[in-house]
Amino acid sequence: MDDSLLRVLTVPTSPYSDQRPGPNGLRRKVRVFQSRRNYLHNFIQSIFSSIDLRDRQGSTVVVGGDGRFLNQTAIEVIVQMAAANGVGRVVVGHLGLMSTPACSCVIRKFKAIGGIVLTAGREPAGPDGDFGIKFNTANGGPASDAVTNKIYQISRTIEEFAICPGLRLDLTTLGKQTFDLENKFKPFTVEIVDAVESYANLMRNIFDFAALKELLSGENHITVRLDAMHGVVGPYVKRILCDELGCPANSAVNCLPMEDFGGQHPDPNLIYAADLLDSMRDGDYDFGAAFDGDGVRNMILGKHGLFVTPSDSLAVIADNIFCIPYFQHRGVRGFARSIPTSAALDRVAKATKIELYETPTGWKFFGNLMDAGRLSLCGEESFGTSGEHIREKDGLWAALAWLSILATRRQSVQDILQYHWLKYGRNYFTRYDYENIEIDAACEMMEDLEITIADKSFVRQRFAVEDKIYQVEKADNFEYTDPVDSSITRNQGLRIIFSDGSRIIYRLSGASSEGATVRIYLESFEKEHIFQETQAVLAPLATIAVKISQLHRRTGRTGPSVIT
Repeated sequence: MDDSLLRVLTVPTSPYSDQRPGPNGLRRKVRVFQSRRNYLHNFIQSIFSSIDLRDRQGSTVVVGGDGRFLNQTAIEVIVQMAAANGVGRVVVGHLGLMSTPACSCVIRKFKAIGGIVLTAGREPAGPDGDFGIKFNTANGGPASDAVTNKIYQISRTIEEFAICPGLRLDLTTLGKQTFDLENKFKPFTVEIVDAVESYANLMRNIFDFAALKELLSGENHITVRLDAMHGVVGPYVKRILCDELGCPANSAVNCLPMEDFGGQHPDPNLIYAADLLDSMRDGDYDFGAAFDGDGVRNMILGKHGLFVTPSDSLAVIADNIFCIPYFQHRGVRGFARSIPTSAALDRVAKATKIELYETPTGWKFFGNLMDAGRLSLCGEESFGTSGEHIREKDGLWAALAWLSILATRRQSVQDILQYHWLKYGRNYFTRYDYENIEIDAACEMMEDLEITIADKSFVRQRFAVEDKIYQVEKADNFEYTDPVDSSITRNQGLRIIFSDGSRIIYRLSGASSEGATVRIYLESFEKEHIFQETQAVLAPLATIAVKISQLHRRTGRTGPSVIT
């Protein structure tokens, strides 16, 4: 045997029962990946084994992550295992970094069979934080339930994994690295790429960069404050907004990716992005945006810290979509929102006669519609918005979309938002998160709540709070039939819809690595009273939501962990 050839080993292992990927992949505490023997290796092998060997051989796979603790260690293992599993080329982001939107972009650009994205999204990072692995398929979007179920089934019975442990990567140098392996006729190639430039080039083909540069650095430019929260999107913000569009360097903050996100919780909302909100209160900046750890989520702020809810943000972008050149050229095929997201988008769709889809939570449902040519713009109330250019939510794209609207209309964020409410009315919306609830208590509460609302007598019940009376018009557990493949997705949220259009939605999320999160979504539509305080308007609905569910009594909580 030629000593220059790298050995491929088959290593015995034992399965774990807890490697079922959720909508955002497999997320666990770092200590789980570190302390359980072959925990990472088992899951990666399960991903590769879920792909037919004929499709794997000689194929391209993309690998990148948000830079959190374990990122580079995991990338080396993944590349070693990709080589041993017949993959021909692995495309990796420089330094192992690649935002999730950029991963989707690069998968599509290189015509890869898929990508392994290392992120736990907006969860905290570091040795005591979270780590995650997500598999995206050839369209650049999250794997379907059929694929993730296959991965899970393999993980439950896995007996061995293949690896090339002698393979060593240089993540610091752009370009190709080739390796000769035993039993392979062709060299295995690793290509380190500038994912920031690939993504920036995609943005140049969507937005009018000349108009944006005039807005941001011309004679009458606006001032902006952009907070990357020490996540992976920082270099993208610097390259596009500062280097190319002319924003002053100090307008972009926390742009150095860190393994622990600088000790921050990289979730762009009013609680965790409070520093951005505080910096804007004095009116020094006209526009603000914050992004999460892997670059998928965004929060938009106007002057003096005016908060634009994600639901309103989606509706405003939809109503002004032709401010973006991409849509001027391609047209608009459809709008979509997840079930908990407010119906503000519905009103734009109705006025513009553009098809609207209401889907379960999860970007894969949007991706299916996009692949079928039915969808151009979509979003979720959880700070995710994007277009059909990729198959992931895209925080920086959303900020550029808003800046394009500002460049075209030459109005403030506040003027644009208030004009929208005057035109369509206002969907007051909020979300209450009850985090880290004991899982059994949360499940039992949701089961009993479903029994309550399924009773025929529940419809037409009236609930009175102070001078407000709400009558139940409809109550169900949301079920979605995909118009593309006719697949049915059940149990997507308990809905109570009142006769005036107000809504209460309850959802149970297991996305956190510890405990469950119960989310309550409250929405009330007002045609005339559009300048009220959101929580005051929705307080009666909140009282009803807690009363019906008995959430406080059954969980021991006195209020939500986070209100957005």
